[in-house]
Amino acid sequence: MNSIENVRYFFEDVSSFPLEKNLLNSWITSTILKENQSKIGDINIIFCSDDYLLEINIEYLDHDYYTDIITFPYQQTPLSGDLFISIDRIHENADILNQPFTNELNRVIIHGILHLCGYNDKTDMDQEQMRKKEDEYLLILKQSYVK
Repeated sequence: MNSIENVRYFFEDVSSFPLEKNLLNSWITSTILKENQSKIGDINIIFCSDDYLLEINIEYLDHDYYTDIITFPYQQTPLSGDLFISIDRIHENADILNQPFTNELNRVIIHGILHLCGYNDKTDMDQEQMRKKEDEYLLILKQSYVK
């Protein structure tokens, strides 16, 4: 069950775009294993629009605002869950942060994976820890591109 094929990608009400799925899947799998998760179940990454994600945010979390990601963990062993990612938010955040779209997308993906692994971002301390972990794993991904 530690197969990179357990990570799947879907596009809901947004146009598909190219992804380096093998590289991303290896990166996600190695991140999960480094975070002491012994088995990887099904992880679905669903790319969608702001409106699509807003409906989910209202219906399931009772939050009436836009967000870049919502993570639904389903079980810890094997680790499985869904990551809903707003492509609209990724584009806007990338522009605001003066980052390439792919960099911001990867940051949000690993953010969701870290949520599945048990990290939170409710407090300032949690946010700081989450950001450090994101940076750590983004550096690993960046080094993978160089190889």
